[in-house]
Amino acid sequence: MSVKKMLLMSGSKYRDTAYLVHCTPWIARFLTDCRGKTLAFVPYAGVSRSYDQYEQAVQQAFESLEMKIISVHQSQDPTEIIERADAVAIGGGNTFCLLNQLYRHNLLEPIRNKVKCGTPFFGWSAGANVAGASIMTTNDMPIAYPPSFKALDLFPAQINPHFISGKMQGHNGESREERLNEFLTVNPNAVVYALPEGTALQIRGNTATVIGYDNILRISGQMDVEEIALNSTFNYA
Repeated sequence: MSVKKMLLMSGSKYRDTAYLVHCTPWIARFLTDCRGKTLAFVPYAGVSRSYDQYEQAVQQAFESLEMKIISVHQSQDPTEIIERADAVAIGGGNTFCLLNQLYRHNLLEPIRNKVKCGTPFFGWSAGANVAGASIMTTNDMPIAYPPSFKALDLFPAQINPHFISGKMQGHNGESREERLNEFLTVNPNAVVYALPEGTALQIRGNTATVIGYDNILRISGQMDVEEIALNSTFNYA
């Protein structure tokens, strides 16, 4: 029986580290059995750089993984690259642009099927957002208009990456907690996992383990907040 394997990361940087440096060791351990194999990369969240530039940046950052990294934009049929891949990765950027392109290229179902059949999947920031039930707890502006907010639903809850508690001095807009409270008021049956910088969920089957440098939060109901400790494992199903 196939076991779902995912690594969902808050972001590509932690404090003053360079691009993807802090999480490359996590990914290397996660992809232990994929050395010399092919990784399909989804660059559609990229806005400020071209897909070619995004692909090159990821190839350079993950050179130590010793994998052949191919972006899905290199084919007129992106599904073909997904189906041939031994692992799938989705990068960060704008979540609305990402989901819009996943719908446009009909990639949601192929990726979903691959992961459910045991193909390792990892994503950071927007790439972690789309692994959840919907993108309604992204921090991004809706600069594109996807057909739906429904996402891959491989992790049947909401993810809020880059979570920061409280307000900066002089900031009079809503805090992240206030924004998530609004979401839960309108969607009272939802569950949100808030991932501070430098954290990730490593998922195997129906269990998740908190890895990185900090605890995470599970938020539900009327802002019922449960802190989940670093290195702890829990059942999320």
